[in-house]
Amino acid sequence: MRRPVSGTLHHIEIWVPDLERSLTSFGWLLGALGYTPFQNWDAGRSWRLGPTYLVLEQSPAMTAAGRYDRCRPGLNHLAFHIESRAAVDALVTDSRRHGWRLLFGDRHPYAGGAGHYAAYLENEDGFEVELVALDPAQEK
Repeated sequence: MRRPVSGTLHHIEIWVPDLERSLTSFGWLLGALGYTPFQNWDAGRSWRLGPTYLVLEQSPAMTAAGRYDRCRPGLNHLAFHIESRAAVDALVTDSRRHGWRLLFGDRHPYAGGAGHYAAYLENEDGFEVELVALDPAQEK
């Protein structure tokens, strides 16, 4: 593996209220996006893509329980590059079987504005992801 570019994310750690439930939604999505299992322990899992990895952990150090609220201060959502509009569409279709629901359906796939082809998904715990299709000029 090449040395990462300075400033590239090393990892993201998300504390979840129910690890097994999160594995259903995030585990499927990360696998579909090309991440591979990286680490595995009783309270967590991680997946790697290149130099970056993403961790899900049901930490005993959490100070609150319940559903995540992306509208409170802190992380709102994770956004992922997706190779094409067709791939975004396929992920949206498949996502429902894995615990995700489409947000902003009345404006999908342009909820982010004209020319921004993306899907916004939310899982049962309230975590949001954005799947952004590469600009058609970049697909060539």
